[in-house]
Amino acid sequence: MAGRVWVVGSANYDLVFRSPRFPRPGETILGGEFSSFPGGKGANQAVAIGKLGGNISFVGCVGDDAFGGLLRTSLDEAGVDTTHLSTHPSAPTGCASIVVDASGENEIIVASGSNLHVSPDLVRKALAHSQNDPVLVQLEVPMESVLAASAGRQLFLNPAPAQALSDTLLTTTYVITPNQEETQGLVGILPIDRDSCREAAGRLLDRGVSNVVITLGSAGCYWRSETDEAQIAAPSVKAVDTVGAGDAFNGALTWFISQGRIWQNALALATHVAALSVTKQGAQPSMPTLSELKEFAPNLL
Repeated sequence: MAGRVWVVGSANYDLVFRSPRFPRPGETILGGEFSSFPGGKGANQAVAIGKLGGNISFVGCVGDDAFGGLLRTSLDEAGVDTTHLSTHPSAPTGCASIVVDASGENEIIVASGSNLHVSPDLVRKALAHSQNDPVLVQLEVPMESVLAASAGRQLFLNPAPAQALSDTLLTTTYVITPNQEETQGLVGILPIDRDSCREAAGRLLDRGVSNVVITLGSAGCYWRSETDEAQIAAPSVKAVDTVGAGDAFNGALTWFISQGRIWQNALALATHVAALSVTKQGAQPSMPTLSELKEFAPNLL
């Protein structure tokens, strides 16, 4: 059982625009609502773990600006150790522009900013004394830094945004958590049912991954290892904003697996955490607390 989980990744400030629908190319839509929240896949996942009461450290980089200060405050308030959150003197804090339509679906553009300065050296120094701790990473920081985080550790890989992955990385990956589109990009199969999930997961297992978890949105998730598999249904909720749902799932899954829970239980808990997150606006503000999870899923804890 791990004492601490590390998240290496991005920290962005999210600028969220709500609209009845997504604009077409060249079109301007009036009447949308605007809000802003601390975000970034890495920071979101760290906050998800912190709000569940986890022992969590975050490795990342923000700019020396107002957004950077707001992100650091959000992480601190969630109980995340920010000792290894560096501040870059000239690069701006990463920023994401998010459009959310009436159904709660979203489109996102990210300006990486200071996230490009999450260097391999920064990662190696932060993790120098954490050989036995699991590490959760995403792909919003340089790939060299992702590889530095994977060296000799139990690696949880959220392969987003989608890109090609080397066998060097996959063979060191304990858990990979692609969504349907990311799975199709990695193995050429769109997982839409149990059979296609099984086949897609098998191709990732063949490349050296130990566990494959394919997230299926409102349909839940599918897990396969070399010896077992399971499909977990998602609870039904009214979606207000799906931004951060995948991060809620990844953070929760990493924490619950690191604490020695069996796969089916950890997956069910992570799915409930993600479902709770879509009932509120914003990424980090929507991450549920442990008490909220206990109330929502009392039979799982």
